Amino acid sequence: MGKITLARVDDRLIHGQVMTSWLQYTGARHILIIDDETANDEFTKTIISMAVPNGIQLDVFTIAEATSFLSENNFNDLILLVKSPLTFLQLIERGIPLKEIVVGGMGASAERKSFYKNISASENEKIVLKKLIDNGVEVRIQVIPDQKSVSVKNLL
Repeated sequence: MGKITLARVDDRLIHGQVMTSWLQYTGARHILIIDDETANDEFTKTIISMAVPNGIQLDVFTIAEATSFLSENNFNDLILLVKSPLTFLQLIERGIPLKEIVVGGMGASAERKSFYKNISASENEKIVLKKLIDNGVEVRIQVIPDQKSVSVKNLL
């Protein structure tokens, strides 16, 4: 397995200035989106690929495909991008070690209530976040690199 530079939860996936600032901050040249629905939707993958800056490699995988890729390949400076913290828990349960997860975008919805500032979470997502922490993962909220991060452990 290689070096994961950033493991980020953002239900918008790749979008404008926020992702560009994380790419500049981390120096990463490869983004791996892990989301079963997105990986199986050719139209959405095409739209997402248009938002990726030139010179950045993009892969969009299902959880199963990502597990194989992360287990079997040596890579450097990889950004993992998921819509839900549950995806990271599933990767850990499949043997993929993660040390730190950054929550950057979890918007409001019918199931979600305000969790911290503009970050929302459902009761199930809070349980998942706690399980991640219980698995030794540091989970923090940080929308952009210049912003101070906040530990999720202190919010649960």
